[in-house]
Amino acid sequence: MQIPSPYLAITNRLASMGVKPKYITDLDSATTALRATAKFLHGKELRSGGFAPSLVGAITDAVSYLPKELGKNLSTRSGWISASSPNVLNDVRAETMSQWVVNQYPQRRYPAAVIGSSNGAAVHLCAALDIPWLPQTLLVSLRHPVDPDEPKQELEWAKAPAQQLLAKNPDLCVYQMHDPNQDRLKVPRVTYFRLKRTRLGTQFQQFLQQNLEPGATLFLLECQYSWLSTRVSDRHVFQFGGKGKLAPDDYFQHSQQIANFLQQNGSRHRYWEPPTPDGRLPESEWGFEGALRDDVEQFARQHGYRIRRIVFDFPQDLSPLVADLYRWWYRERGLESDRLLVESFVYLQPWWALRLGLVPFWTVFNDRMSAERLNNYLDTAKPYDEIYMTLFSNGLQALGQASLDEWRSILNRARTRGQFIGVNEQTYPGDLASYTRHYTHLKKLNGRYPMPEPLTLQQLDNFLAQAGDRYPVDWIDQYCQVN
Repeated sequence: MQIPSPYLAITNRLASMGVKPKYITDLDSATTALRATAKFLHGKELRSGGFAPSLVGAITDAVSYLPKELGKNLSTRSGWISASSPNVLNDVRAETMSQWVVNQYPQRRYPAAVIGSSNGAAVHLCAALDIPWLPQTLLVSLRHPVDPDEPKQELEWAKAPAQQLLAKNPDLCVYQMHDPNQDRLKVPRVTYFRLKRTRLGTQFQQFLQQNLEPGATLFLLECQYSWLSTRVSDRHVFQFGGKGKLAPDDYFQHSQQIANFLQQNGSRHRYWEPPTPDGRLPESEWGFEGALRDDVEQFARQHGYRIRRIVFDFPQDLSPLVADLYRWWYRERGLESDRLLVESFVYLQPWWALRLGLVPFWTVFNDRMSAERLNNYLDTAKPYDEIYMTLFSNGLQALGQASLDEWRSILNRARTRGQFIGVNEQTYPGDLASYTRHYTHLKKLNGRYPMPEPLTLQQLDNFLAQAGDRYPVDWIDQYCQVN
């Protein structure tokens, strides 16, 4: 039996003060969404690049102009540096992570809270309603060198560390993701464990009891997105590949496009041989693990809260609804509603969207499917006069990635003005500085509006009643306790 290191006590203490446990990965969809939401509830912007975004942007911009292979190597090494030693798994605790989460938020009364899937559009929904989001999933990255095209070796190594973590955390599942396509620059040195909660736990329960109004609403955010995966053990799932234009089945095919991709990236392989999948399970990054629902429902019954499930199939399904909600809200406030901000992956700025009077539309990634679904929205929406677009830069040309020309064609749909925000077209997709530049350039746009009073739950219901079944999102009243 291993004895927890002194680091465990220190981490617990720091988490109670709002300091992130080192083993939680910083630049991740869930962590960024949490910070963006929490900063907004504090009345602050999310400063991408910390306290010196211009300096950070200048340094990363210089790196983007290095020879391509050198830039890729630096990106791989940076992933290794930001990851944790596998030894840290002895100190990972679900309640410590939850304590850090709840300490991001102001302690005050809220009419509702969101619990569940990671989702950029949901950040803007929380901002509109001025309510917190408690993530089901957080990412732990572990240092481990591996041939990115040998997924069976990766899984074999991960079995023991996963069980070590799970033995000390009965409320967690490990969803291990290995994507040698879109994450190719990181996975040669990093193993991804996405940890999904199956129960609220003490910290989340205490936060909700102390901060929710009597009879408040608990929104369960349930993205039903799934992936072909292998169930390794009761609470350990291995997922090969990740959300993009490539479908789950494509990763298991011996296709010419995969052979060409591997050859272009200097691999000795011409196809992948991942572990045999058992079926479709919740997708590691975006999918909802349904075991949490039962615990939330029981908690709601005990304390007289209302449950509303927000259920949708694909992560970006929520984006058209939230965009049109903002458009409707702006019109209700007597503002123009014809300026669209397209956000990409972790580039989230809810405070600036409202300050600038922009309609937010979140895209999951820089892949072709995300672009297609944005186009589908614009096909049916009232035309926008202005479209501004951020674009996540992942360092390489992955299979299924949309080209700059494809993204430009979307900007061209604006009636008067369409432009990228923070994108260096010469270095994309190796444009590492876009992470900070999207923030510094966004602030330079014209137009400033006073921050509004929060949207009420009744206003949300009014919008949903007018919308009818226009969106592929179900709002299900699961439980309502009358005291």
